[in-house]
Amino acid sequence: MPQEKLTFDYSISKTLHIKLSGDWQVTCGFPSVNEVTVQLASHKEIAQITFDVSGINKWDSGFVSFLFHLIRECEHRNIRVNREGLPEGAEKLLALALRVNEKKLAHPQARELFLEKMGGKVLQIYGSILSLLNFLGEITFGFGRLIIGKSYFRRDEFIYIVQSCGASALPLVSLISVLVGVILAFIGAIQLRLFGAQIFIADIVGIAMVRVMGAVMAGILMSGRTGAAFAAELGIMQVNEEIDALKTLGISPVEFLVLPRVLALVIMMPLLALYADFMGILGGYLVSTGILGLNPVEYWNHTQSAVKISNLWVGLVHSFIFGIIIAVAGCLRGIKCERNAAAVGQATTSAVVEAITSIVIATAIITFICQILGV
Repeated sequence: MPQEKLTFDYSISKTLHIKLSGDWQVTCGFPSVNEVTVQLASHKEIAQITFDVSGINKWDSGFVSFLFHLIRECEHRNIRVNREGLPEGAEKLLALALRVNEKKLAHPQARELFLEKMGGKVLQIYGSILSLLNFLGEITFGFGRLIIGKSYFRRDEFIYIVQSCGASALPLVSLISVLVGVILAFIGAIQLRLFGAQIFIADIVGIAMVRVMGAVMAGILMSGRTGAAFAAELGIMQVNEEIDALKTLGISPVEFLVLPRVLALVIMMPLLALYADFMGILGGYLVSTGILGLNPVEYWNHTQSAVKISNLWVGLVHSFIFGIIIAVAGCLRGIKCERNAAAVGQATTSAVVEAITSIVIATAIITFICQILGV
């Protein structure tokens, strides 16, 4: 390599001044970092390196690579590198390369103490709870404005969301609900057959579907279908800065985007739960009368006598709460999404996981309360 591209000056105490000249391009060739390393090894007192790049004609990624490896070598030797005077473009690329490398090489061996980890988790949970409460407060405020006629969102978009949450979900809800009813009928038949009481399959299927299973299955399906869609839609809008544009125009994103989605799910979830109840009972009816040989009229009469109005109301309460949970989880994760493609996927996954987990927890709580109240 031509030596004139790299010259050294020790005129300043404990400082190595490196003068770079010529073309620093991959195609032209340039000196190796080893030449600087030799100088550092022969002068142990060096504590700082400075650069003079006034003689450089052209440079490309090779120049940035040279500086990058030189800085890494100086870090190992505890030598400060003064990057003042470098070309502006090279300085930006170098800073970006160093930042990415620091993330990759973040000391995995430097383990956090147990209390530090626990403290971090507690703070993270505390922040999530505050964010959720703030979001719920904004939704409540938006509903208040909607009641008094001051909230604004597009009616045609609301109708589209209602259709997407309702009619478009019927095929999937039908399939799963019928299969759940079939499964309950077969499971009930295994034990009831021992006592010759297969007719009580109607009671098991009817009560289970109307009271809990219809709402739960509809809720889980809507979490994976609609909740994920809400998170993805709002996440993409966040990435494209559309939500910031709404704020700039003085439009509340919660009122304009979140409110119609929450309202649509709250309206459609009880209806979907009722439909799931019917399809589940139908599935149990088809298995019991077509395979297990039960009398259709007797099965229907048993279903009518077993399913009380209180069971229906419990199921509707389940579905109403599930609608709120799914909408809030999906919209919250979408609104809080970071501005990159990977974050949209993470937001979608988080929305589904949180919604399903919350549905299971809410079901347990409601069941416990109903047990106490004797409902």
